[in-house]
Amino acid sequence: MSTAKVLASESSVFSRFLDLAYPNVERGEGVRLYLTDGTEILDACSGGAMVACLGHGVHEIADAAAAQAEQLAYYYNHFFTSEPQERLAERLLEIAAPEMARVRFVSGGSEANETMLRLVRQRWRFISPAQAYHGATMGTLGLTGRPGLQRPFENYLAPHLHTPRAALEDLDRRIEEAGPDTIAAFLCEPVSAAARPAWSPEPEFWEGLAERRERYGFLICFDEIVSGMGRTGTWFAYQQLPLEPDVLSAGKGLGAGYFPLAAVLCQEHVYDALANGSREFEHGHTWDGAPLSCAVGLAVLDRIMRERLVERVRERGPRLRDELEDTVCGLALVREVRGHGFLLGVELVDPRDGESLLPPEVDVAELVDQIAYEHGVLVTSSHSSPDGLAPDQTLLAPAYTATDEELARMLERFATALAEVEARVREQLG
Repeated sequence: MSTAKVLASESSVFSRFLDLAYPNVERGEGVRLYLTDGTEILDACSGGAMVACLGHGVHEIADAAAAQAEQLAYYYNHFFTSEPQERLAERLLEIAAPEMARVRFVSGGSEANETMLRLVRQRWRFISPAQAYHGATMGTLGLTGRPGLQRPFENYLAPHLHTPRAALEDLDRRIEEAGPDTIAAFLCEPVSAAARPAWSPEPEFWEGLAERRERYGFLICFDEIVSGMGRTGTWFAYQQLPLEPDVLSAGKGLGAGYFPLAAVLCQEHVYDALANGSREFEHGHTWDGAPLSCAVGLAVLDRIMRERLVERVRERGPRLRDELEDTVCGLALVREVRGHGFLLGVELVDPRDGESLLPPEVDVAELVDQIAYEHGVLVTSSHSSPDGLAPDQTLLAPAYTATDEELARMLERFATALAEVEARVREQLG
């Protein structure tokens, strides 16, 4: 018989947290997860990693995967293409990103951002915001400036440049220090996710970034692994900005949790640089563009289109942010609530003054996630304060299909959990 919790120390699985008793999840229906003991958890974070944007248990997507698996599940993209890959690329460009020209499919977000690094290589330096997260490979870890993420691996990482803030004066300083001729690209999330959820610079920053691209000749790369595929109320977040990227990555919602799938999209001039030069992109992973993953992507795209879910997120998102703010506004632990579509962020600070970063040893992020879970809601928090760049954060990213009643229940449980966290933090700090 399955147990309700599995101790990492007693499991054959090499877990991330070796001292944790992992809840044993059995099935999912919509925005609900059920453990083997029958416990119900409201999923306010699309599976915990902002992936399951359509919710759990969507049979038509599973059926599409099964049908493709019976016909042809896999080939190596080095040798063949297939109808699912060709159709998904065409439809993605036609429906979601008409500003782009070509698509390269990969398995996940880290692979997609690594592919961007490999593609944009006419110069060698990237500039990115310090408070960022772009992936877990050695290549993509070099794109963050967070000491807590880089420190164990810093001897292996490329020496990319980072701006402490998304400010034009900081960008200018980095360009001058490195020399404009060395800068290949500026890379960032148009709307931040894991590192600083639902935060975005002011329009003036994007306008100035576009001007500097024109002046210095570097490319603009957007990491839309989280913010793409409708999460912020448009197919991609860049479509709400006064500039278009040269290259962008997409993931998470592209496969919606039913199969690993991500992509890199680029404009025609980026593709032409290779087409008029080496005529080869020497890079690839085992599952790039496989028929099974692309068939799932097509089924996800069909579902989002048919149910008008991007429009649903765009129309419902602003009110959802306001409702979240209303539920937590009385807590001194909360400094700010942000929202773009169904991507919501809550900044957590010292409740004694409502402003200062919490001492790192409090680890309020872990406390929030645990107490929220005890109250029956899944959220995701990041422990940012040790880096000194931003407060601890909590992220909510419900499925686009969540009903108003389900959203209200998520917020209610989350607010109750935050109130308990604040009481515990006050007691700990004295």
